[in-house]
Amino acid sequence: MILLKDILYGVSLSAVSGNTNVMVNNVHFDSRKVGMDDVFVAIRGLSTDGHKYIKKAVELGAKAVVCEELPKLLVNGVTYLKVTNSNSALAVIAANYYSNPSKNLKLVGITGTNGKTTVSTLLYNLFKKAGFKVGLISTIKVLVNDKEYPTSHTTPDTMTINRHLFNMNEEGVEYCFMEVSSHGIHQKRSEGLHFEGAIFTNLSHDHLDYHKTFAEYRDTKKKLFDDLPKTAFALSNIDDKNGLVMLQNTKAKKYTYALKSYADYRAQILEKQFNGQLLKIDENELWSKLIGDFNAYNLLAIYATADILGLEKIETLQLISELENVDGRFQYFISKEKITAIVDYAHTPDALKNVLKTINTLRTGNENVITVVGCGGDRDKSKRPVMGHIASEMSNQAIFTSDNPRTESPSAIIEEMEAGVEPQNTKKILSVENRKQAIKAACKLAVSNDIILVAGKGHETYQETNGVRVDFDDYKEVKEALASLNK
Repeated sequence: MILLKDILYGVSLSAVSGNTNVMVNNVHFDSRKVGMDDVFVAIRGLSTDGHKYIKKAVELGAKAVVCEELPKLLVNGVTYLKVTNSNSALAVIAANYYSNPSKNLKLVGITGTNGKTTVSTLLYNLFKKAGFKVGLISTIKVLVNDKEYPTSHTTPDTMTINRHLFNMNEEGVEYCFMEVSSHGIHQKRSEGLHFEGAIFTNLSHDHLDYHKTFAEYRDTKKKLFDDLPKTAFALSNIDDKNGLVMLQNTKAKKYTYALKSYADYRAQILEKQFNGQLLKIDENELWSKLIGDFNAYNLLAIYATADILGLEKIETLQLISELENVDGRFQYFISKEKITAIVDYAHTPDALKNVLKTINTLRTGNENVITVVGCGGDRDKSKRPVMGHIASEMSNQAIFTSDNPRTESPSAIIEEMEAGVEPQNTKKILSVENRKQAIKAACKLAVSNDIILVAGKGHETYQETNGVRVDFDDYKEVKEALASLNK
């Protein structure tokens, strides 16, 4: 148990009813999990308001309640703490509860529309290869050295983040690389954390269902840099038009990287092949198994971060040349019929465009590019026609299908994608609602040397419809579909 007033250190309280000099057990923002002597933090969420469940939390044994609005009936023996923002309060409480674990390691946050998972995962792999004890908090997984924990959000809730960081402290982790999403920043999940530095990858069309405007989306990302201390570093891709915006108000030491602009760290692509590319970084040439301009940016960000954190440059370049693709990020294989299948997480217009641009740069022109793509339900609808346009414009054949429809009609989502297809490309599209059948159709259409891109879900091993998740792995499905062509 822990003293209530100790976990409230740094929390701005506007009213207190009761005693803060009491021992409490756990901290929860889900009333269903509350037990005897716990602290309940009432959060105003997107789908429900935690303030509705204060009475239930108290009945379950809550000794303290943190809320933005005090209930009319205050129960004797329960401490009520009024705050301006419950999310901010929870972030500080979570850090205090776990003894501020982010201060005991070097935590680096990675934000941007695309590239967060690749940069954070490859930094984890590089530092691990360099002999350090490392942690990772990403979309795909949470790693504490070699121990893996599942994750359901790009940026987990603040209690979960601090618990993982506490576990990292216990295991002697020196560096942790963490994806920081715009949702996570807006919901204060990254508040209360001590960042050693932050990396900006790029900014393009995404999450406008949540942020409403592109400016709000950009400014939310920017807050990560605005809040950095003087002791931290801020690394930004200035080939992106928002790269310098991220650095405008930061107190951290500023660094830039680019392929096209003058920057502190620069790279040049010398040669491209399907099995990798030759890069020139800091006047040194290196071969990487990761292909595409987008991966050149990712690798340059990794190199710059390693240099800023004090790794030896030549060793870093050697380690970068050994790095493998991240699951679901331009993950490819070639079948017996010499059909190339690529699975990629590209679920934004910019990401899809980058992947198809890379494919079209590498192809000879004699083979067909067949793209299987869908758009997620209950997410930004405005990108659907744009995705449909890009897929049909940049492929020889595009098959529109279901992604994670969630609570929306898959056929309605596909219709919105079809709306973006220009008249001259309508003959190039095919709509197959069932994703498994869509992948099979692409494999049947393909002949020797053709290229199949299955985009949108990448590493995900499920498909979500009306709150139910069923097993579905794009990589496994396309591999099985191509193998069945032999039979």
